[in-house]
Amino acid sequence: MGITTRTHALLAEIGALLLAARCAGCERPGTLLCHDCRHALDPSPREVRTPAGLRVRAALALEGPAASCIRRMKGEGETLLARPLGAALAAVLTPVLVPGVWVIPVPTSRAAFRRRGTRVPELLVRRAGADPQRVLTLTRRVRDQRELAAPDRAANVRGAMISRRRGHGAPAVVVDDVVTTGATLDEAVRALVAAGFVVVGAVALAATPKSPESG
Repeated sequence: MGITTRTHALLAEIGALLLAARCAGCERPGTLLCHDCRHALDPSPREVRTPAGLRVRAALALEGPAASCIRRMKGEGETLLARPLGAALAAVLTPVLVPGVWVIPVPTSRAAFRRRGTRVPELLVRRAGADPQRVLTLTRRVRDQRELAAPDRAANVRGAMISRRRGHGAPAVVVDDVVTTGATLDEAVRALVAAGFVVVGAVALAATPKSPESG
């Protein structure tokens, strides 16, 4: 009887949550993510290039429901969205998971971690079914890249990362959540190569559709 009562209470709470919820993609009431917006998160891989010429495979374009869901996850802490977003990331991450590869997310700043309570690239890698290695760290405070114009982003992160581990020739895949100009990924690759890793791939959950590197 007690179990039944607790189950009913839990179901009531879940029902109340759903009634109060709005779809992260379109604001439709009564659902956390509606069928149409879930379908919009089906991966549509695209290749973009960073200023240094690095090829990056992104699972989604940063527009429409995908952009809204990423914004809700990062800006409002709705980490439940990491599961469908991680599934999209898996479409570009899984193909480059060769034996012995290190999956290395770009580092999260202390300020961003305090604000969000999670390291978003690491969380996405886990939800994509891989094991993130926290290898890179920031050596100084950097501004939020979103605050900067494209020409200033490279200067903002240049020389800001180091690797806490030596690679000794190990293959590595670098992962970011969103690629805009690609400056952050270029800096991550520089730091990893300096530490002896061989970067065999770079992937991102989403890329801005009109970013300079998308051609």
